[in-house]
Amino acid sequence: MKVAATLLIILAVLIAIIPIFSDCVSAGRMLTLADGREIPMKCHWTGRAELGVGLPLLAVGLTMFFSRRRESKRNLGLVGATLGIVTILLPTVLIGVCGSPDMPCHSIMSPALILMGILVMGISLVVTVLNWRQEQEIA
Repeated sequence: MKVAATLLIILAVLIAIIPIFSDCVSAGRMLTLADGREIPMKCHWTGRAELGVGLPLLAVGLTMFFSRRRESKRNLGLVGATLGIVTILLPTVLIGVCGSPDMPCHSIMSPALILMGILVMGISLVVTVLNWRQEQEIA
């Protein structure tokens, strides 16, 4: 279980950091309004929201690493799986990324977040199932 917790910690850090360096604002691209003002595109806000997912996921991974109770690890696995789902939903459904396929958020950030969200869900569900089975064997 320490390996799974370590993987979750690494993925949490990547989920929090990758959007900062792969959104359109980091590439110097902004949305210009009719009055001449420039504002960040929606991929910037997806990146900020992913920071809000990465930090709790980091807490889940750290708690899972130091936890000794199977029940706690099982519940942390469920929380991790939920955060993995949110990681996927932010760039695809909830906020989204820029529509143009040549933007860095569309070609780098979105696929990376989807892949990491799938990995987080998979690892978390494996932790949940393994700890649930161990609880059933003892009972």
